[in-house]
Amino acid sequence: MDNTIWSLVPPILAIIMVLVTRRVLLSLGVGIIASAFFIASFNFPESFSLIWESFRLVFVEDNALNTGNVYILLFVLMLGIMTAFVSMMGGTKAFGDWMIKRVRTRSSSQIMTMFLGIVIFIDDYFNSLTVGPIARPVTDKHRVSRAKLAYIVDSTAAPVSVVAPISSWGAYIIGIIASILVAQNVTEYGAFEAFIKMIPMNLYVWAALGVVLVIALRQVDFGPMKKHENRAIETGEVSNPENKEQIDIETKLPMSNENKISDLILPIGILFIATLVIIFITGFGAVEGDKTLMNIFGEADVNFALFCGGIIGVITTFLLFSRHLRSQQLSMRNFKTGVIEGAKSMLPAFAILIFAWAITFLIGELGTGNYLAGIVESSNISLSLLPVIVFIMAGFIAFATGTSWGSFALLLPIAGQIAGSTDISLLLPVLAAVLGGAVFGDHCSPISDTTILSATGAGSELMDHVTTQLLYALVAAFIASLGYLGLGLFGNMWIGLGIVVISLAVLFAVLRPTDDKSKMEEEPIAK
Repeated sequence: MDNTIWSLVPPILAIIMVLVTRRVLLSLGVGIIASAFFIASFNFPESFSLIWESFRLVFVEDNALNTGNVYILLFVLMLGIMTAFVSMMGGTKAFGDWMIKRVRTRSSSQIMTMFLGIVIFIDDYFNSLTVGPIARPVTDKHRVSRAKLAYIVDSTAAPVSVVAPISSWGAYIIGIIASILVAQNVTEYGAFEAFIKMIPMNLYVWAALGVVLVIALRQVDFGPMKKHENRAIETGEVSNPENKEQIDIETKLPMSNENKISDLILPIGILFIATLVIIFITGFGAVEGDKTLMNIFGEADVNFALFCGGIIGVITTFLLFSRHLRSQQLSMRNFKTGVIEGAKSMLPAFAILIFAWAITFLIGELGTGNYLAGIVESSNISLSLLPVIVFIMAGFIAFATGTSWGSFALLLPIAGQIAGSTDISLLLPVLAAVLGGAVFGDHCSPISDTTILSATGAGSELMDHVTTQLLYALVAAFIASLGYLGLGLFGNMWIGLGIVVISLAVLFAVLRPTDDKSKMEEEPIAK
């Protein structure tokens, strides 16, 4: 049943179950079991062997520890511990009180978060897990729901990384583009130049960022997000009350009266700097040829850098905690509580990541992406429609498989082959459409690791994040589709980009803030 239409059933079943039941682990478990049974043609012993193998590969690959996954899991736990200690030391409160005097409106707090997400472009995991904790004290003070925070974080993680040449994503994509250019005998430009030329053609990125900006400026919400935002504005309850106990560890922790901004800035700042330094060191040591910045980032071990940065960040946090011990504001009993509660707060994300990685392996074995990619390759479609068709198909593949990188690997060579055999001038537009579509699908998918980590970093329950973000991502995808349609019909990149800009301007004009939200912008937030 692999590489056939039946290969769509397990991932679609898992996604539908997630959306209907809101029980993520159960739904992923059902998807894992269904995938294994379909691959093994319902042979029970072989199916259970596949299930075991999918979980084993999360931790062990090629008879060695799968350090990449282990480093990410440990980093998630360490970030939870850091967050708990920063809260106990009063760093979160101090930072929030300081920023509230400078970021005076709900709108500006959201734009600040967007700015942070754009600046931290090195890696989507790093972005997802650091922007949320930094912005959370400010957005909480301004009664911005955690669901909205998770949406902004997610919209500036992968969408920004995919157009950043000096990033883990840029290095990966440029490597694939290089092989495509060789296969299609393209010599007038190199892989790096092709990537740079594709940046303005990656229309979903600009549409997604534009929608975030419009929503922040207009303070208008729709769909499930409106419920979360209205509750935050009216009651100050930024988290879903149904999940508050699992998400908001701060409510269970004691707090020192000697709170300082440095108790938040130093741990997060040192974490950020240490991670960047180790990224550079690992990349520099791995490059055998020209040690250019691009080559260094391309060869860097980002997951190892996150792990090492996490250790340094945790040690820094513990050293700062000792000041509160000496002043007897906090005790060793509080230290133990912080470690346990911080780690416990990340266990849901920890478990979901493991299940998501397991189902991603099985979906790969099932050939879901290969089947969908084959449809694109064999379709007899008008060349002018090729960019928008490829964008939509890449979005569906990434949504079903939960991986944008896997979608890149599948569709970029196929898109290159189609352009090479029809109209080579369409090569860069269709490659850009693949990148944008894959990011869109990954952005929406409940089994995407970036989606999971964005919710974790923002302190939002995963399904709250998925259901509230979906309509916003679809609006951005619709705008991007119009742009790709224009690009294909007129063969001009700037017409496609212009359509996106005009569509965003129309969206800005159509959306109007409610009286309640306008009032929130004018009145100071009660402390």
